[in-house]
Amino acid sequence: MVGSIAAIGAGLAVIGAGIGIGNVGGKAMEGIARQPEASGKIQTAMIIAAALVEGVALFAVVVALLGNNPQ
Repeated sequence: MVGSIAAIGAGLAVIGAGIGIGNVGGKAMEGIARQPEASGKIQTAMIIAAALVEGVALFAVVVALLGNNPQ
């Protein structure tokens, strides 16, 4: 039972990361379309934000899977 709850938590973390990275990428593309001359700054900020979202998601997956070890 605990393992399935941990799997659900890990899955929700991955879905949240996918939504977050999708939003970051989409808004970055909108920004570049509006101001092509600022594409370098926008791309740098987008990569940093996507890395932070991915890091939080990885942390959430690890925490969810650590909950799989009943003591």
